[in-house]
Amino acid sequence: QLQASGGGLVQTGGSLRLSCSASGFIAGDFAIGWFRQAPGKEREGVSCISFRTGTIYYADAVKGRFTMSRDNTKNTVYLQMNSLKPEDTAVYYCAADPALITSSLFKGEHYDYWGRGTLVTVSS
Repeated sequence: QLQASGGGLVQTGGSLRLSCSASGFIAGDFAIGWFRQAPGKEREGVSCISFRTGTIYYADAVKGRFTMSRDNTKNTVYLQMNSLKPEDTAVYYCAADPALITSSLFKGEHYDYWGRGTLVTVSS
């Protein structure tokens, strides 16, 4: 199971840290992705970590503002979001898969496990 948390209401320029807690499997052995879906828009990948190499990738829209990290002792993955903008408003989800190759990391349809989302609202 995956459980995302940490969403909330923040003003433009503010920060939030999302957490994705894994249970029943070792998150460090899985590719983990953060995705978001804004109202009326398609789901998009935000940040992903490869289980093979530990390399973290970011979507261009969040590069330099968001930081993904993993705490294996807590079996939890984080998404630190700084300099938030109104266009970051969305429901954020974390997803996991045991076997994704790099080219599939930002493709949500390839993930086997999804957690419930957490809403992030950035006011202008």
